[in-house]
Amino acid sequence: MQTVTITKVPGTPGGHEFAKTLPGVTAPFGFFDPMGLIDDCAQEEILRFREAELAHGRVSMMAVVGCAVGEVFHPMFDVSGPACRQLDLVLQTPAGQSGGSVLLTAIFFSEIYRARTGWQPPKDAPFMLQKGYTPGDLGFDPLGMKPKDAAGLLSMQNKELNNGRLAMLGVAGIVAQELVDGTSVF
Repeated sequence: MQTVTITKVPGTPGGHEFAKTLPGVTAPFGFFDPMGLIDDCAQEEILRFREAELAHGRVSMMAVVGCAVGEVFHPMFDVSGPACRQLDLVLQTPAGQSGGSVLLTAIFFSEIYRARTGWQPPKDAPFMLQKGYTPGDLGFDPLGMKPKDAAGLLSMQNKELNNGRLAMLGVAGIVAQELVDGTSVF
């Protein structure tokens, strides 16, 4: 049996002190790391965690909206019941499979764009964000809603993180409840 040695990637010292300088440290919890997961993390690793948190928060916010709307309004497909089972039903139809293909293609290209914008090429530095890249900032602001001042930007970032965190918990609760009792939440 071969022994694998895991070595930490060297980076800029980070830990709690660096994490406390990032957006997302808000009331009522303030800085929240109850398991001490970032005690020995470098800044680069903490920023990767933030990128993942933002990506999952954004997907979860859309998922909560999708659950709420999908259970009461579905004009294209004849499905009903809990939202956690509707995708299975939709993908059983030819139109659903076509729609799923379009959706997967859109996700594929948006993830390629996100990877090229925020991540260094794997051959150069695997699992490393671009130097100077702010997690979550893909440069996509077609409506011009990004605040120009630092205080407004921090406020918007805090709101996005808090809403994303709430959405992650919310969608997990919705799916768990629907799986347990088989009825729709909405």
